[in-house]
Amino acid sequence: MKVSVSGLGYIGLPTATMFAHYGATVIGLDVNQHAIDTINQGRIHIVEPGLEEIVKKVVASGHLKASNTAEEADAFLIAVPTPFKGEDHTPDLSYIQAAAKAIAPVLQKGNVVILESTSPVGATEQMVEWLAEQRPDLNFPKSATDENIDIYVAYCPERVLPGQVVRELVENDRTIGGITPACTQKAKAVYQIFVKGDLLETNARTAEMTKLTENAFRDVNIAFANELSLISDRLDINVWELIKLANHHPRVNILQPGAGVGGHCIAVDPWFIVNKTPDLARMVDTARKVNDHKPEWVVKKIEQAVEQLGDLGRKPKVALLGLAFKPNIDDLRESPAIEIAEKVVEKSLYEVLIVEPNIDTIPQKLNAAKLIEQNDVNEADLVAILVNHSQFANLQNQLAEKSILSFVSDI
Repeated sequence: MKVSVSGLGYIGLPTATMFAHYGATVIGLDVNQHAIDTINQGRIHIVEPGLEEIVKKVVASGHLKASNTAEEADAFLIAVPTPFKGEDHTPDLSYIQAAAKAIAPVLQKGNVVILESTSPVGATEQMVEWLAEQRPDLNFPKSATDENIDIYVAYCPERVLPGQVVRELVENDRTIGGITPACTQKAKAVYQIFVKGDLLETNARTAEMTKLTENAFRDVNIAFANELSLISDRLDINVWELIKLANHHPRVNILQPGAGVGGHCIAVDPWFIVNKTPDLARMVDTARKVNDHKPEWVVKKIEQAVEQLGDLGRKPKVALLGLAFKPNIDDLRESPAIEIAEKVVEKSLYEVLIVEPNIDTIPQKLNAAKLIEQNDVNEADLVAILVNHSQFANLQNQLAEKSILSFVSDI
């Protein structure tokens, strides 16, 4: 089978690699020429443990190549970004539309098109309309009862953890929702190439909502932990001890609070539910607002800690540790640590030092800050730990004489 994968980012590249690793011929499509060139050299442009070794192997064997031009294939997967726009968090499906237009000219009867991008309910049907506009000569499924179709269309979201993607892509169960039952079966056959987990069958709308539900569930639980941290701070209670004690209850499992919630899933997906049903999704909406507020609270705590240092006769040096949205990765998308760093830098009141071991350069908005090595953090007057990268383990013991604010656990 020949498989085309549109979008060679944190999900698309590992997915394309797994198909190639298990014997498919894969063409990976992207608009980023740097990513294309890097992959075709057998290297990767993202941080994901264990991935580069496999990419090198499948590129060398000819099973994987990257390109900016679509080619004919048996199955087409679309794994492009789906951000939101504006204060009302309207989903931006322009990347999906562009990907659909790019593959439409090379579609042939019998092909399978699978949308993997996390999307609002109805996005797969919208993609079908865009494809049909480009290829009126082909019959696309319009409802679950359509039988006379040329192109089989389905939705199949990923559910992997950054840092463990290579293993989880293969082992995790997946939900596959076709526009029609026949579409579901065709898509299922594609994933059977490498997925060892269960392939759960449903329709496209339910599959779309399943992905959103999974991440909204996690967002609500994180919001409870983050709200506990705010309450505990005001009441002079150690939130880490509080949660540890409460979790000894046999039916309680409270998550750990942090500096906020980031990434392109938990920080984004719940808004797709709110956008579709704003009058009903009250708990989902509140959880999003609680988690989005946390970075502001962190900035205020940093300001208060700096004030307690007194007059130093110069700008205080504030070190912010971690920019990624979660530990041990380089992904900065929707990262609360980035938001915190930007707000601290904007104030121009401090000399801001940043430690992020997983990147080589900092985002342009943080150019006024200085990226330093972890060994140089001793020059800071205040250290704020925003992400618990494994490199920061035992850091508090090393900086015993420093003023330290830790917004994460297990440091």
